[in-house]
Amino acid sequence: MPNSEVIALFIDYLLSERRYSPLTVRNYRHDVLSFCAWGEASAESGFSLLEARTEDIREWIVFLSDERDERGRRLRSVASVNRAVASIRSLYKFLRRKRIVERDILVGLSLPRAPRRLPAYVPESRMTDVVERIFSDLDSADYRTARDAMLVFLIYASGVRLAEVVGIDVEDFEDDFRLLRVLGKGDKERMVPLVERLRTEVKRYIERFLADKICKKTKNALFLSMRGERISRSDVQRSVARLLRECGVQGKLSPHVLRHTFATHLLNDGADMREIQELLGHQSLRATQVYTHNDIARLQRAYVDSHPREQQ
Repeated sequence: MPNSEVIALFIDYLLSERRYSPLTVRNYRHDVLSFCAWGEASAESGFSLLEARTEDIREWIVFLSDERDERGRRLRSVASVNRAVASIRSLYKFLRRKRIVERDILVGLSLPRAPRRLPAYVPESRMTDVVERIFSDLDSADYRTARDAMLVFLIYASGVRLAEVVGIDVEDFEDDFRLLRVLGKGDKERMVPLVERLRTEVKRYIERFLADKICKKTKNALFLSMRGERISRSDVQRSVARLLRECGVQGKLSPHVLRHTFATHLLNDGADMREIQELLGHQSLRATQVYTHNDIARLQRAYVDSHPREQQ
């Protein structure tokens, strides 16, 4: 079976069975094609995905880790290399399940250890200024101003992902706007409760703007572009970054930072880790536990600032 056919089967599986997003599938395809390109360039007599060996994976990892630009800087981080290997691992797991290959060539393969980075988030003191700006902009008669304020408010108050907020339709709100039905990764649905102020503002936003700005597509999207179409991911990213920047927030400015802020503030105020996991739509608790590191870092700062032994 040629490599192109193997890849086509894998991509079809990701789309039809796993129901991954187009962006996720694109990343998988890129990683597999990268492995193929390396193999074909390295092999003297052709390279087949079905005949690859563990040694090939190890050599590819070394190649990725050592790639540098014209100034001698590494092209890939450790996390980027590990993500690429994870794509190949998924490929061979699929091939073994379909009995196309028999041996797991990634068994016992050790990967470079990536340094754990703390998620960036907006401190509560700064977020207070952002919320004040949100409430002011929500009263604006200008659609874009009110829309961008609602975007930031909804992400911060519910923790939804970028792709999830783009896909929200008016019909996704239930129980008189007390609950939001979110379609997450792998087409998995979850219900997210809305705090009373957010519930009130969402209802008012819909009444003020969406009655006359019906989405041109088949579904009634909550957030529209200025052309009346469902808002794009890039528009959400720009809108969020612009509002946060104007409020004096520094560092990384993105919808994901707001999602991290949502989780971190809940944890700091005593929310249970399992509850945060459910609200975020994480499959594994391990993904949620990264926020405990932010909490530990906060405690360490408090210790240094307050303990009498640290004052000597």
